[in-house]
Amino acid sequence: MQRIIGTFEGQTPGHLLICTAGLHGNELAGIKALEFIFKMLEVEHITNPDFQFHGRMVGIAGNLQAMEQKKRFIKQDMNRMWMPENVARIRAHPPHLLEPEERELRDMVQHIDEEMAHSPNAPVVVLDLHTTTAHGGIFCIATEDPESVRIASELHAPVILGMLHGIRGTTMHYFRKEVIPRDITSFAFESGQHDDPKSVNRSIAAIIACMRALDMIDPEHVETVHDQVLINYSQGLPRIAELIQAYQIQDEETFEILPNFKNFQSVEKGQLLAYDAGQEIHAIEDGLILMPRYQKQGDDGYFLLRVLVD
Repeated sequence: MQRIIGTFEGQTPGHLLICTAGLHGNELAGIKALEFIFKMLEVEHITNPDFQFHGRMVGIAGNLQAMEQKKRFIKQDMNRMWMPENVARIRAHPPHLLEPEERELRDMVQHIDEEMAHSPNAPVVVLDLHTTTAHGGIFCIATEDPESVRIASELHAPVILGMLHGIRGTTMHYFRKEVIPRDITSFAFESGQHDDPKSVNRSIAAIIACMRALDMIDPEHVETVHDQVLINYSQGLPRIAELIQAYQIQDEETFEILPNFKNFQSVEKGQLLAYDAGQEIHAIEDGLILMPRYQKQGDDGYFLLRVLVD
C-alpha cells in the first residue's frame, strides 16, 4: 500500500479535493473506492469524449502499518490525533522519535502540504472516508462551517451535526479555516459496516456526489445509479440529526455494548445500552444510537442522536 492512492487533475481550475481513507486500518472500503475512482477518471474520456474535470483530486491512505496488521490502530487512534497543537508537535519531531501513528500522520501532513502548495489558489475540501463496526445506515459528519453542511447534504445521506463537540482530534478539527489560513473545509462520510462489500459501492457513490457538488464534474455526466445507491440505503433515516451524547469508555477491557444494535436504531431514556467498569450504562434520553462499538479498540462506546429534520 502506497501513501498516495491516486491523483487526477483537469485542464480547467476548480477545487482541490483531498480524500483520505484508512485512518483506521480495519476500514478499507474507502481505499478500494478511491482506487476504483482514479481508474474510472483515467478512462472516462474514452467512452465519454465530452467529459471534463475541473480542479484536482488526490487520494491519501492513512494508517498503513495498521492496514498491514488488519487492526484499527497500533498504539493510537489516528483519527483522534489531529488537534492543531499535536500536529505542530509531530511536525517538529524527526520520524525516529515518534510513535507509529505519529509517523503516519507526519507523512500524511507532508503530502497534504505539497498538494495545497501545488494548488495555492484553489478552495480545498477534505473528505474523510470511514466505515463502522455496526450495521445500519450511512451518514455524513459535518463541521459548523456552512459549506461543510452544504456539501454533506448533497450526498443523499443523513447529516450529523455537533459531533465535533463530542469527540476530539478528528481530521475535521484540523482541516478548517481557523487552523489553516485558506479557503478550506472538511467532512466525513461513513459508508456502512466494515466488512460489507456494498460499503465500497456507497463510498464510490459518495465521492462522485461530492465531486458533482463541487462542480468538478458536470451533472449530466453522473449516472443516476450512483445517487440511487445512496438514496436506497438512507430510506427511513433522518435528513439531519444532532449529537446528544458521546459516551466515553471508562474501562476498555470490561466495556461491553449490548448485542445487535444498529446505526440509527431508536432507544428510550433509561434503556440499558452497555456495561462499563462494572456499571450498567443507560440511555440518558430518547434518541437514536450511532456507532455502537463492537470491536476491542477505541474509546467511543456509542453516540446518541436527536432528530432535527426527518
